[in-house]
Amino acid sequence: MLKALITDIDGTITDQSRRLHIGSIEKIRRLADQGVEVVLASGNTPCFMDALCKMIGTKGTFIAENGGVYRIGFSGSLVVTGDQTEVRAALAVVQDHFKKTGKSLDLFNPTYRFADIAFARTVSADEVRQVLRQVPVQVIDTGYAIHLQSPGINKGTALVALAREMGLVPADFLAIGDSDNDVQMLKTAGIGVTVANANPETKGAAAYIAGKEYGDGFVEAIEKYYPYFRAR
Repeated sequence: MLKALITDIDGTITDQSRRLHIGSIEKIRRLADQGVEVVLASGNTPCFMDALCKMIGTKGTFIAENGGVYRIGFSGSLVVTGDQTEVRAALAVVQDHFKKTGKSLDLFNPTYRFADIAFARTVSADEVRQVLRQVPVQVIDTGYAIHLQSPGINKGTALVALAREMGLVPADFLAIGDSDNDVQMLKTAGIGVTVANANPETKGAAAYIAGKEYGDGFVEAIEKYYPYFRAR
């Protein structure tokens, strides 16, 4: 029996061009209209997630910044679990390194982030990891951006905290994702599912791998596990 859905955004309920997949949105709205709790989980900023919840049609619960921030409902307060102080210190180290090579980092919405820092994949994530090998910070490559995050923070840890506040347990959730930053979320949830375009590590964490890619794979997964929600 499942009571809630938690899903990644980019690469999971989108198409290859990062456009929202209409079939995925229809499935999410159907579940939400039937009283199923739907949580959107992403590396994006809280303000982006707030707007996305409204436009997709959920109750406003989300995980942002790869687990560094979460909120329950539109009226809930932001809960920040990451420490941006140490992340900003790490960013300065990375910026100084690439400045010496004539490169600058293209930061993504730094004004609207509370826990992590994200920048464009115009530099090598492996090189960033090497530069920060002695710095206590995570380097997360989502395939869409490179994120610097506090150690021990991820979508899975946020799911545990969020579920508790919602009066649920992680086992109540179906989790769907496609990237490295979804692995802990898939392992923490009751059932973890991934789409066919997922990377090998994410597939290894999933109980079910959809035969289809992107949003089509999401629709396939929801259709497979829909009876589990009806049984709640």
